[in-house]
Amino acid sequence: MKEKQFFNKSRNLIEVHNYTHNLQDVAEPHLFRDLFGSGDVPKTVFNFTTVPMSSPKEIWITDTTFRDGQQSMSPFTVDEIVDIFTLMHRLGGPKGMIRQSEFFIYSDKDKAAVRKCQELGFDFPEITSWIRATENDFKLVKEMGLKETGILTSCSDYHIFKKMHLTRKQAMDKYLGIVKAALDLGVKPRCHFEDITRADFYGFVIPFAAALKELGDEAGIPIKIRACDTLGYGVSYPGAAMPRSVQGLIFGLHHYADIPNGMLEWHGHNDFYKVVTNAATAWLYGASGVNCSLLGIGERTGNCPLEAMVIEYASLRGTTNGMDISVITEIAEYFERKIGYRIPQRTPFVGSQFNLTKAGIHADGLLKDSEIYNIFDTGKLLNRPPLVAVDAASGTAGIAYWINGYFKLTDEHKIDKRDSLVTKMKEAVDKLYENGRNTSMTDDELRNILIDVDFERYERLAILNV
Repeated sequence: MKEKQFFNKSRNLIEVHNYTHNLQDVAEPHLFRDLFGSGDVPKTVFNFTTVPMSSPKEIWITDTTFRDGQQSMSPFTVDEIVDIFTLMHRLGGPKGMIRQSEFFIYSDKDKAAVRKCQELGFDFPEITSWIRATENDFKLVKEMGLKETGILTSCSDYHIFKKMHLTRKQAMDKYLGIVKAALDLGVKPRCHFEDITRADFYGFVIPFAAALKELGDEAGIPIKIRACDTLGYGVSYPGAAMPRSVQGLIFGLHHYADIPNGMLEWHGHNDFYKVVTNAATAWLYGASGVNCSLLGIGERTGNCPLEAMVIEYASLRGTTNGMDISVITEIAEYFERKIGYRIPQRTPFVGSQFNLTKAGIHADGLLKDSEIYNIFDTGKLLNRPPLVAVDAASGTAGIAYWINGYFKLTDEHKIDKRDSLVTKMKEAVDKLYENGRNTSMTDDELRNILIDVDFERYERLAILNV
């Protein structure tokens, strides 16, 4: 048994790592049928083992919009990629909180997009690639002037036995050979541990990760590990059993395989609605990087939304650290107006109705103080002030709030819900719904009602908005 002692400066105690996990080259695949029964909803089981929370000094975001994200929709044009990459650079700020962005490099269009983004001269996001594990692809990485590339290293028996028809030893030997080829070319490998939440953690994942660490140390080139929750099975519940425990996976890679925090990255999918919480948990338990895509685009239910982790970072660290959060709104507008991508209206931070209310009681609260029903100052941070949609349930408060917002009235000019103008407009709106209308009023319709009930007031309000 190999033992390693060191003084843990963050805990001010001597820590010992006295676990050595060897590859278990089993004859039959271990498919965790107690968790993943073929006809059942996957089970979350507990062994009540907990690990310490230990967030790295530095945490950051990486991006897969142009790789995993783009696989789920019509391919971006070169100009669109350059525009989105530029917006991402602005969002990440001068400290490069969006540290990297990965690209395909196969087609002429892929290569043109990479070159045009390189010509922008940005330090961040660093451009990386994702390749097939072949010698020609490694040469292509070098030719494109890229320092790091992702390599697929599937780690569950579902993939090793069922997809690749290999044994664990054969898979590990294959992966290590591929990594050695990358190191020989001076390329930093980023090993994508596909399907880690269905893998034998101690029988394959840890021995493989430890072997990678040893290879990187010998070559003087650190090897990054991306823990891929390919089907969204990860859970963040305290005491959840492996291999579904996010904190257990991250802690184990760091503690047992000795992978530095800065070389650990989490990549999750949203099949079970857990993608943001799982990514934040990875940060909290030792991964410096979380891999995301803008708007959460990606295959099936998508990846972790990058904009969500921008907000999560600010929440956990109490600072944006230079990120320009207002660019989130510009990104959403670009995807909808330029690309034609439809963002579900109630999507947090980016949907057209994420901070919109129709309830009269909520509108009344917003009218008195926006803090009552707004999650934070969305006008200041996202350039998206809270909105009220006027319908049968909005009441006078909703109409008053609409007038004040539509005409951008300052405090001294704001209209109270008891104003006669509001009362007249509400009577007109009520008649429409009494006659069978069942959709919200548009801005144009409300403006026309205002003109009909009091043209002089409309003119005065319009002048204030000039």
